[in-house]
Amino acid sequence: MNELSVFRGLRAGAPLPDADQLAVPRARLTAALRQETRSGRLARPARRMILAGAAAGTLAVTAGVVAILPQDNTRVSAGKGPHVLSAGASADALELAAATVEKHDGSEPGPKQWVYDKSTVFVQGKPQTSEEWTRWDGTGHANLPGIPPAGDVSDFDPDKLQVWYGPSQEDKWKKQGYDDRSQRQFYRFLATLPSDADRMMQRIRQEHAIDSIKGETRAQRDWREIDVLYRSVLIPPNVQAGLFRALAKIPGARVTTGVKDPLGRTAIGVSVTYAEKTPSGWQGKQEIFFDPKTYAYLGQTRDGGEIVSARAAWGVVNKPGARP
Repeated sequence: MNELSVFRGLRAGAPLPDADQLAVPRARLTAALRQETRSGRLARPARRMILAGAAAGTLAVTAGVVAILPQDNTRVSAGKGPHVLSAGASADALELAAATVEKHDGSEPGPKQWVYDKSTVFVQGKPQTSEEWTRWDGTGHANLPGIPPAGDVSDFDPDKLQVWYGPSQEDKWKKQGYDDRSQRQFYRFLATLPSDADRMMQRIRQEHAIDSIKGETRAQRDWREIDVLYRSVLIPPNVQAGLFRALAKIPGARVTTGVKDPLGRTAIGVSVTYAEKTPSGWQGKQEIFFDPKTYAYLGQTRDGGEIVSARAAWGVVNKPGARP
């Protein structure tokens, strides 16, 4: 599949996870962090950060809402710098994230609504920001800045919204067995997945259309799958939870608190580090960033910082050009 624009919305009225649902992961995480604090491996502010995020989590996938990611989360204390959690505390932190996000309702956008995504990539350290709108039924797409046409570009204005309309390709792709999917098709596939992390990842490995790479381990493949999913599709809440639990099962995956995402926002990071180049060509630290309050995807760095991207805003709007 190609890397389609993605969103997960925030909704102020979404119900908070109930205390019973969060009690077990919160208690486990508190105990793990307290033990690390006693042993001198973790500073106290990082523990407060994760627990505050659990209490305030309000992530939801909902149609008709546009969300702007916060520039920074001043409630989170990151003054003492990043802290890498142990394997046990990392697993508990990811379980807490899963228990938080799976409690929210998810709804599919209407066919005539548009998925909005504002993202920034860093090319040789310089940020390049773009906005995209994709109609949910697959019949429209819009871009800012615009893409220069072939031929004469003397009157081309990159600041003018470019909008394209055309027939939906979903039926054609399905009949021809084409391995690409629209956002709507992929969302509906994800909605069929089991909530159990192991069975969910098995289905994704079987049916997700990223290329298999000879010699790649299952853990390396799962990390690539999860990395692409966060960048590429709208994700139902049960699958969001499953992805956090799947990350906890990847050997060497660690949660780091008190970090900054590529746009300088306070975040938690989930990372793996490959000392040697993998069959896919990845090497060094690979990190995915999440908001510490909502666990929303913020961005990622890959291959020791050679690839850096961030999501600034996303949502569902009623026409191209609309934004938060």
